[in-house]
Amino acid sequence: MNKLIFSLAIAAVAALNCAAECVKPSGTTFVKDAVQKYADSGELPGAISILYNNGVQEVACIGYSDVRTKRKITLDDVFMQCSQTKGFCGVTIAILVEEGKISLDDPVSKYLPEFKNLWICEKKGDKERTLKKAENVLTVRMVMNHTGGFPFELPGHHAMGGWSRRMPLRSVAATAAAQPILFEPGTKVQYSNVGIDIGAAIVEVVTGKRWEDFLDERVLCPLGMTSSSFWPTDKQLETKIELNTIKANAPAEWRYSDEAMNRPYNDRFVFSSAGAGLWTTARDQLKFYKMLMNLGVGDNGVRILKEETVKNLLAVSSRPKNLGNYSLGLTAPQVDSEDAWFGHGGAWGTSCSVNWHKKQLKLWVVQICGNPRPWNKPKSEAEEKFFKATIDNRDADAYTGRMK
Repeated sequence: MNKLIFSLAIAAVAALNCAAECVKPSGTTFVKDAVQKYADSGELPGAISILYNNGVQEVACIGYSDVRTKRKITLDDVFMQCSQTKGFCGVTIAILVEEGKISLDDPVSKYLPEFKNLWICEKKGDKERTLKKAENVLTVRMVMNHTGGFPFELPGHHAMGGWSRRMPLRSVAATAAAQPILFEPGTKVQYSNVGIDIGAAIVEVVTGKRWEDFLDERVLCPLGMTSSSFWPTDKQLETKIELNTIKANAPAEWRYSDEAMNRPYNDRFVFSSAGAGLWTTARDQLKFYKMLMNLGVGDNGVRILKEETVKNLLAVSSRPKNLGNYSLGLTAPQVDSEDAWFGHGGAWGTSCSVNWHKKQLKLWVVQICGNPRPWNKPKSEAEEKFFKATIDNRDADAYTGRMK
């Protein structure tokens, strides 16, 4: 079925069962006021900020998607969200856990036999290296929370297209299994695109579908995320948010590409990457994170996950204590509280986090490389002002996704 038709059909059914959320504009301009001077100077090429507080929302589109042509930035311009893709993989894993098809403590080798025997590379001195057989069992939980011992990327990944993968997920997993890992699984932390791709390969084995198809069927289409894909169309790319290099006290410079995300972006040699590869728009990304904020229910009323799944598997760290804060593809606190936020950022500066207790969200979209980023502090201060401000939201719909 056509993706758009499928999404509209699900949304229509949901509308019969519950009212869609009514969002009231805040009438505030906290973030725009705080960072506009950086856009005026050209230091900040363009940015999108969305702040949400229990039914009240502030939206700011600042500067340009393309500084060369002065094309204004909009909520419908596609961009590469990079590592924010990891959270999407985490949701697909959580769906299968809910359905009893996998356990987070299952050995990865149960689904991918090539991971049965792993070797650890131990360094002795500057040049001498030895291999030691891993004693701990590598689990699904470990590959998803960055404690599996895998490097950030495969050797030579730039030649393989960087995050615009030039090899299937199962091939990524097989290549990773053939390489020595960095430490005993479950004992240390190494942020890893490879580990998340292994998680996506497990989804493929369990479902019998390509990971991107399962993601599309169970997450993107139900939420109405019709502009999100691993293969943006040529038309979408004509209005994409361009990548820029930041310079101190000088206008940002347009950047043709980066070795971590090689062109072309949508030819037949590009494969999905769960670690960092999904293109989206601010409007689409907002739907995904509001689903997490609403404990598994999208703004259109479609339930993706159970409440307890979001609370326990996604919103709280699944790493062992003292090994940082990470759950299934999402940054999360070790201990939940009324002030706890969870979410993820991306390499080109994007970020989004939510607080499900207070029904709050903060989303930031930019496509930039380099430093400094002097607007970060005033932006953060503006966000705090928004959430502290007394805003009349009595006209906002009471629905916040608490349906069972």
